[in-house]
Amino acid sequence: MKFKVKKDNLVSSIQTVQNIITSKSALPILSNILIETQQFGIRLTATDLDIGITCAIPVDIQEPGAITIPAKRFSDIIKEFPVDMVNITTKKNNLVVIDSDLCQFKIMGLAKEEFPKLPEFKDKKVVKIKQSTLREMLGLTSFAVSFDETRYVLNGILFKINKGILTLVSTDGKRLAIAERKLDVDLDADINIIVPIKTIHELIRNLKEDAGDVSIVVGNNQSLFDLGGVAIVSRLIEGEFPDYKQVVPPVSDNKIKIERNLFLLAVKRASLLSTSDYQAVKLEVFKNKLVISKSTPDVGEFYEEMAAEYQGKELVIGFNPVYLIDILKNLNDDFVNLELIDGEKPGVIRINGYVYIVLPMRIN
Repeated sequence: MKFKVKKDNLVSSIQTVQNIITSKSALPILSNILIETQQFGIRLTATDLDIGITCAIPVDIQEPGAITIPAKRFSDIIKEFPVDMVNITTKKNNLVVIDSDLCQFKIMGLAKEEFPKLPEFKDKKVVKIKQSTLREMLGLTSFAVSFDETRYVLNGILFKINKGILTLVSTDGKRLAIAERKLDVDLDADINIIVPIKTIHELIRNLKEDAGDVSIVVGNNQSLFDLGGVAIVSRLIEGEFPDYKQVVPPVSDNKIKIERNLFLLAVKRASLLSTSDYQAVKLEVFKNKLVISKSTPDVGEFYEEMAAEYQGKELVIGFNPVYLIDILKNLNDDFVNLELIDGEKPGVIRINGYVYIVLPMRIN
């Protein structure tokens, strides 16, 4: 194998695939990146057996071939390479030469045959959605995923497609996030999969606001997300996701309308006095006024008033400030309507096909 590539393009591509590689892997080959020549360039691949990422870039190919190279060492070498064009050549016994007219590295690789093959997705239905839309939906749901390994089915996001509507759902048992968007094409088959949070993080990292579509293909306990130059293949979480519809309360007229960014900043300020034993921030709702306060023994107190539109009954409720901050910082709307029934019932935010439900906390 022999090719010439721009340094910046190679650095960017290595970073795209390298993120999933862990140094603690029991298999040395999983610390490597597979490099393969294709018709118009090379393809880089990394995997941890649960998730695989490929990235294609155009290069000047002089000889076809394939090799695997230790990811971190390869990345460090290319980052520090002194010139803009890099020559990469494979020799006998998996030796890889990285050079230019002024500089040369030689490092040992491993044969392509030792690298795990990613699954193929032939003759499967393809769902297409705008990258910007999926990125927005993931941003509104990924923070509510559970990391409790005893509730494994909650360690990812439910992707549900029914009657041309894509629904993403996540919950950690204390909050629930549901985002719905209509697809451009109505599929005749339903899809119901749980995508692990590690895959979700890689999707968020690679989805672009100004790019085209992402193609979603579902196989046997595997899914493929094709973003064009980058493709992500992931194992799926097996199991039955809880019936989230049962816990969505009917729309309440008891709403408080608040300026989102002012509310976010006030909750952030209140959270500065939170401790592991005293987490809850107190919201006191009055006619056209919201009071946010926090009192933590041996730490201090916080109090802030802000204007709000509200005509319902006065009430007091406590929330974990992180659960409010997570949603408020990910919304783009200028105002939010927070539905409150009483101090014991969940708070609900609904905006344009999105529902966020958060359980209250007892105020110490």
